[in-house]
Amino acid sequence: MSQKSRILLIEDDEKTAALLKLGAETSGYKLHVEVDGINGFRSVQREKPDLVIVDIMLPGLNGFDIVRKIKNSSDLKNISLIIVSEKKDELDIVLGLELGADDFITKPFSTKILLSKIKAILRRKQETQKTTRNINFSGFTLELDKYMLRKDQTEIPLTLSEFGILKRLLTNKGKVLTRSELLDDVNNEDSFIVDRNIDVHIASLRKKLKNFNVIETVRGVGYRFKL
Repeated sequence: MSQKSRILLIEDDEKTAALLKLGAETSGYKLHVEVDGINGFRSVQREKPDLVIVDIMLPGLNGFDIVRKIKNSSDLKNISLIIVSEKKDELDIVLGLELGADDFITKPFSTKILLSKIKAILRRKQETQKTTRNINFSGFTLELDKYMLRKDQTEIPLTLSEFGILKRLLTNKGKVLTRSELLDDVNNEDSFIVDRNIDVHIASLRKKLKNFNVIETVRGVGYRFKL
C-alpha cells in the first residue's frame, strides 16, 4: 500500500478547514490543520509535508510571508504550495504566484476543484521524482530529478508549476500546447482564473530564461517552445 501524501492546511476559518479536511481524507490524503501563521510555518519546518495550502489573511504571520519563508529555505523550497484567499485583486494573485506558489484559488471555491488541483500538482511531482533525465537547451539544463534549472553552474529557481510547464514545453518542442494541456489537463470550471495563472507562469519563465521570444504565444490557442 502506497504512503498517503501529507498536506498541511494553514487556515483560520473553521468551516473551510473542516470541509477541506473531510474532502482530502476522503480522497486518500493525510491532512493536518494549523490555524495561525506562526504555528503553521513551524509545522512546515517540522513535518516537511508534500503540499501546503495557505490562506493569506492569518493571525501571527500572513500567507505571503509563509510562502516567502518556504521558498527562501533550501530545506523547504521544493514543497508544493497553493494559496487560497478571499482576495481577488489581480496584483495579489500575481504576487502569490511570483513568490513561488503553484496556484492561487479565490474564495469561495469548489472543494472538488481544489482537490483536482492537489491531485495534478502531486502527480507532476511524483512523475518528476521517477526520472533522472536532464533536458539541455541553449546553455540551460533542466534537471528533472531535482526540479532545478541551471545556466552553466548557476541555479535558476523555479516553482513546481513553472518547472512542469517548462518540462512539457521542452518535451513538445515546436508543438502548440493549449493552456489546459500545460495545466496537466486539470478540469477547472473557472477558466478566467486558469487563463490568468498560466499567463503569469509563462511571463515568469520568460523572465528567468532572459528570453521573451523562446516561448511563443499562439494567439487564441496557447504556447509553443521555439528552439
